[in-house]
Amino acid sequence: MQKNSLENNPWKIIGEKHIYDNPWIQLTEFDVLNAAGNKGIYGKIHFKNLAIGIIPLDKDFNTWLVGQYRFPLNVYSWEIPEGGGKIGIPPLESAKRELLEETGITANKWTELMTMHLSNSVSDEKGIIFIAQDLNIGQSQPDEDEVLQIKKLPFTEAFEMVMNGEITDSLAVAGILKTKILIDKGIL
Repeated sequence: MQKNSLENNPWKIIGEKHIYDNPWIQLTEFDVLNAAGNKGIYGKIHFKNLAIGIIPLDKDFNTWLVGQYRFPLNVYSWEIPEGGGKIGIPPLESAKRELLEETGITANKWTELMTMHLSNSVSDEKGIIFIAQDLNIGQSQPDEDEVLQIKKLPFTEAFEMVMNGEITDSLAVAGILKTKILIDKGIL
């Protein structure tokens, strides 16, 4: 199927310059002809890992949130368990690792909830969110640079935290809202 003219890429790259590179991200500045045909620049942040989020749900519809200080925002943040997944490793494998590390939970049932682009105006970061069910509770094993607080609560309270602005992380907001819809429809 051919894309219509509005779906074709109107941007033309004239040149590019790598500004910054580390094991997690790469920043590139592009010299471009923009959509209007004018010269300009565009910065792109390339993420070297997938963003992975997990919503653990027990049989009573309780969930677990992780609290941690987020350096880029200079705020404390309540989120679903989440972390990075290496490109080339199945996202579900990364989700299982992250859930165990951050909460000590393993799950016998996994459902891929959604895939999303987290900030597509400046980055190519892709996030994948899973629902974990039929849970086994164990001891968390956070990375050495993580200081985490773990909170078990009814899923309805996590939903209210999204609605009143206490949860602002994009993976958590999108995942919790979609999970609420699936619960309300009786799908979960």
